[in-house]
Amino acid sequence: MSEVFHRRYPTYDVLDKWDSPSWNGQTRTVVKQRLEQVPPRRFLTETEWEILAAICDRLIPQPDRGDRPVPIVPFIDEKLHENQGDGYRYDGLPAMREAWRQGIHAIEEEARARWSGGFRELPHNQQDAVLRAIQHGDIRSPAWEGLPAGRFFSSLLLHAVVSVYYAHPAAWNEIGFGGPASPRGYVRLGFDRRDPWEAEERHEQ
Repeated sequence: MSEVFHRRYPTYDVLDKWDSPSWNGQTRTVVKQRLEQVPPRRFLTETEWEILAAICDRLIPQPDRGDRPVPIVPFIDEKLHENQGDGYRYDGLPAMREAWRQGIHAIEEEARARWSGGFRELPHNQQDAVLRAIQHGDIRSPAWEGLPAGRFFSSLLLHAVVSVYYAHPAAWNEIGFGGPASPRGYVRLGFDRRDPWEAEERHEQ
């Protein structure tokens, strides 16, 4: 990883905990699965998958990860395949699967309405402009009918993308997260306190 991802914790690697008292066998198994077992496409169509991948690339760009980016779309697809919701649904939004299918399609149509091209074909600045407009509910495409654009963007799309990204061990180094607290646990829970085995933040010039 480049210093872009290590600038706050430049010497920290959460995987150094692998054989430490911080993690037990069960924790290592869970972390290993997340690192190595990427779910296959089972719910989204190939086109929906590619559009969502292009969207994720703008919401959380990963240029410094090379050919090993955090896989975001596969875990969203897995959740949709299993129809695994969060236990609640926002007022005005369709059922989860329906909302995602319509939302991805509507983003594609919004790009066409604004720039006469599909989302994947647009340059990054135009992709960003499309997503920013959707975030603020500034929509032009009729494909959004029945789906509040701003709510979909913030409560489903952005929430899922960020959640998947920071659930992946490859992203933990960026925020100094020590991973599951099993079996050692965390003791110093007060503000601006850390346990000796936690990452130490460094502000490099």
